[in-house]
Amino acid sequence: MGSNWLAEVGADPRARAREIGHVHSAFLIDRQLPCAVPGLREVVARSWERSVEAAVGQDAEPPVTLSGGALAEYRAAHPLARVIEVLRQVVGTAAADGEHLMAVADAEGRLLWVEGDRDARARAARINFVEGAQWDESHAGTNAPGTALALDHEVQIFATEHFRHQVQPWTCAAAPIHDPATGGILGVVDVTGGDIVANPHSLALVRAAARTAEGELWLPQPRGPAVLRALGRHEGLLRIQTSDQGVLQERELRLSRRHTEILVMLILHQDGLTGEQLSEQLYESPACPTTLRAELSRLRRILGDLIASRPYRLTRPVRADFLDVADALRRGDLRAAVDAYPGPLLPSSEGPGVSAQRRWLDTRLRAAALGCADPAPVRAWAERGGFGDLQVWERLALIAPRQSPDRAVAAARVRQLRADYGLPDQPGFADATYLQRHPN
Repeated sequence: MGSNWLAEVGADPRARAREIGHVHSAFLIDRQLPCAVPGLREVVARSWERSVEAAVGQDAEPPVTLSGGALAEYRAAHPLARVIEVLRQVVGTAAADGEHLMAVADAEGRLLWVEGDRDARARAARINFVEGAQWDESHAGTNAPGTALALDHEVQIFATEHFRHQVQPWTCAAAPIHDPATGGILGVVDVTGGDIVANPHSLALVRAAARTAEGELWLPQPRGPAVLRALGRHEGLLRIQTSDQGVLQERELRLSRRHTEILVMLILHQDGLTGEQLSEQLYESPACPTTLRAELSRLRRILGDLIASRPYRLTRPVRADFLDVADALRRGDLRAAVDAYPGPLLPSSEGPGVSAQRRWLDTRLRAAALGCADPAPVRAWAERGGFGDLQVWERLALIAPRQSPDRAVAAARVRQLRADYGLPDQPGFADATYLQRHPN
């Protein structure tokens, strides 16, 4: 077998396609190839022969063997789901910006993801190059994903080098992705388009994408939910669990304020956000889409496949301290809510979404304190989030037991705040006569 994995198209790709097409037509008639065909790569010739042996028909379309919920379930459980975001970063962006596609298939040649230019996807659907379809050589004949899997090597297939006529307007390049632990093939990453794909860069691109994916697969896989600390002094701390050689370990990551803001918004919007929606939650004024994509790209390098796109969303549950506070408030447990509250949510953040959530959480805590009959959590809230809140201290003075330190402290704090706010003092506040006029 030759080592020429890259198609040589010369200065005139159309003329080269016609030349190969004549050889292909002759091969379909007599099923024989001369010992040496000028310009026909051996890797293509051997693939044509395998296609004939598999009885691949010119009019037969690759079958769709998975669709709908079954495809989604199979895809989510596949090892390549861990690295799909990495592949999108390396290959998908280039595909979306051009008139071509990124495809990822499993080890049997079943297409799991087909993404990229909308018009290109529509044209590809006409040849059944769609998610769930079988594109191994035995079903689709010579093509880059199928041939790369058959030979366990990256390869480029140009135009009329494809075995089936319907596929010959396309050019594709694909590279297998291996399990770094076993060396076995997990699948293949492919870029498919027109003549623009017929260059060395496309083959280098898929090769680099496959190696990057294998590197990511070698990293310990996160297990279980991560926990984000975004309240008070814990701002920007993410604790995650990883499994390294069967040993469960914990590690902490310090995140920038912007990255923490992104995580907070995705935690609050479990169904995901478009880029425009996420930008509205993060920036006070309209931001350049490139700015947000750059932030998300940096965050993905830190967190791997925890964040998916289209829409942007979390791929696994992430607990958060501010959610613990909200859950306690929903249960009516002010004591637990205050214990879980070390300070405001991302206090330095000015992002509209974070600011709104911070105000809402503090408002709910204050309302719970003003309606609580237990002095202990009310005092805890007054000393943390409500130190300057006159009404909260008045509430504590009214509900604290007579002669208790809480009653005395609250009454003193009320007098101080009324003076600070320029309000008249209330003599005898919190004594028996006042309490009779203002029952709990």
